[in-house]
Amino acid sequence: MAVSQQQAVSKPAGGKHGNLLPLWGNEKTMNLNPMILTNVLSSPYFKVQLYELKTYHEVVDEIYFKVTHMEPWEKGSRKTAGQTGMCGGVRGVGTGGIVSTSFCLLYKLFTLKLTRKQVMGLITHTDSPYIRSLGFMYIRYTQPPSDLVDWYDEFLDDEEVCHHGW
Repeated sequence: MAVSQQQAVSKPAGGKHGNLLPLWGNEKTMNLNPMILTNVLSSPYFKVQLYELKTYHEVVDEIYFKVTHMEPWEKGSRKTAGQTGMCGGVRGVGTGGIVSTSFCLLYKLFTLKLTRKQVMGLITHTDSPYIRSLGFMYIRYTQPPSDLVDWYDEFLDDEEVCHHGW
């Protein structure tokens, strides 16, 4: 029994695929909501500033200095008045607005095709809860649902708090 527990814990760090991290789902959209993806791809921030960032470390630094929340839209940029149900502001994807820095950076990470080691570096990062949050979101959007528990298990009792968004 101890052997199988050890395998489950070590799977995200190494697993049977080594450092190569396979992608699950759509390899172009990262499984993002179409409205969010459209807004990311047309965002001047994504097209201009993030285009200049070429390395994992540059993107991590950008997360550290620029991300202030984990919502998909910038506060006050969406028109939700009069909408109800699934189209309202509750789920955050009913209508477009200014897509958030965090979601632009999430998709930028996707374009870098992160390795297991890099993803582990995000989710164990000690400098910013937003770096960790984006690591967990990267896993959520790119990894097979059956593997999510293996990735998240040791972090479920984590008490670090993001002060905005989550």
